[in-house]
Amino acid sequence: MVTRHTRRMAERNAAQLLAVARREAAVGAQEMKTKAEEEIQVKRAEMNREFDRREIEVELKLREIRSHEESLALLDHQLEQKQERLGRENAAIRQARDAIRDLSKSVRKRLEGVAQMDAEEIKRALREEVLLECQDELRALRHATLEKSEQELQREAHRILVTTMQRLASRPNNDITATIVQLPGDEMKGRIIGREGRNIKAFEAATGVTLLIDESPQMVLISSFDPVRREIAKQALEGLIKDGRIHPASIEEFVTRAKEEIRLNVMQAGEEAVQRLQVNGLHPEVINLLGKLKFRFSYTQNVLDHSVEVGFLCSMLASEIGLDPQVAKRVGLLHDIGKAVEGEFQGSHAVIGAEFVKRHGETPIVVNAVAAHHEEVKPETVYAGLVILADTISAVRPGARAESMAGYIQRLDRLEHLALSMEGVQQAYAIQAGREVRVVVNPQAVTDDQAADLAKKLRRKIEEELQYPSTIKITVIREQRFNETAM
Repeated sequence: MVTRHTRRMAERNAAQLLAVARREAAVGAQEMKTKAEEEIQVKRAEMNREFDRREIEVELKLREIRSHEESLALLDHQLEQKQERLGRENAAIRQARDAIRDLSKSVRKRLEGVAQMDAEEIKRALREEVLLECQDELRALRHATLEKSEQELQREAHRILVTTMQRLASRPNNDITATIVQLPGDEMKGRIIGREGRNIKAFEAATGVTLLIDESPQMVLISSFDPVRREIAKQALEGLIKDGRIHPASIEEFVTRAKEEIRLNVMQAGEEAVQRLQVNGLHPEVINLLGKLKFRFSYTQNVLDHSVEVGFLCSMLASEIGLDPQVAKRVGLLHDIGKAVEGEFQGSHAVIGAEFVKRHGETPIVVNAVAAHHEEVKPETVYAGLVILADTISAVRPGARAESMAGYIQRLDRLEHLALSMEGVQQAYAIQAGREVRVVVNPQAVTDDQAADLAKKLRRKIEEELQYPSTIKITVIREQRFNETAM
């Protein structure tokens, strides 16, 4: 009996020891797993930071390259202008020399003829010659007057545009995808992360952003391509830091509060834009939709700032040409309002915006100008033309817009491939940051007349198939070279 009892006790103790060992092993495994996950998160954060840093460096290099290309293009253009001027001057000198020779021959023949004519014949000949010369002078005077009028109109148009652009000073726009939030101390980073990362996970899930916490002292980075989410996350995180209570429940509370503040900011931004332009009588829904443009960007250009700028430009242009500046302000401010409309409508933002303002009481002039500012609808008034012009000026001014490196390279590549697809083209080069394409054709396959037609066909093809800011200059080069070697 004693032996049996002893054996049972030993088995019971062994089972207890085995259970304890299993629990300790599970705890150790869980700790190792947690540590591994933390290391993975740290490595991932480091890789993200390195990627962001390299992306910024590449963008800076790309901007430098663009600046150098534009400088070289300007020098090339100035050299071409000088060569053209010298060519015109040489042609004028040759023409004047030939005219003097012809005049000398004519005078000699005339003198020879006069010596054989009587008085009446000389008078009749002089009368006919004076009449003929006067007719030529009248035709030349009429041609010069028409040409002068056209040049004066062009100069006046240039003066109005330059005057308007000089009156409006705007800062360059650039969109960022990260926001920095300052911390009172580095210990706050641990509280933001929370036990096993539950706080940071709850925050990222509630806001839809990414929190980057690294070794940078007393700061945390909020990363997101959506500016609205980024602003909500910034306000919520600043509120949590100030309050001191950071846990999933308080995170949800502060995120909800931040969303409500953003809604109020949207309304305030719309009202501020209306006040800046002093536009009256807008429907509250229109003002609220204008405020949403504050968080939208087009080629890194803030759409609300762009709309206000277009409003000012339209007003100045209208003042220069004698139109109503108040109507021009209104159409300029509302031209891009369709970009803030949610996805319940179909069509381009110009058509959607026109339908929206029409439903809220805007006049047919405003509705047509909004719908026609990308020329998808035929312009019916001069105000529509003002919006088209002001929208272009605001978009192409230096520093207004930018594009990603991938999109920039893709656009240049598509431009070159489009040129190479034309029959007879040997080489194609996109230069001046995509503002010009130079095409070299095979001189045996393409004549001079065909080269001119090829330039026109390529222009139409680019206009139909590519989306690009400003303009693209097309230069077709047809060259023949003959080489011989003397022995």
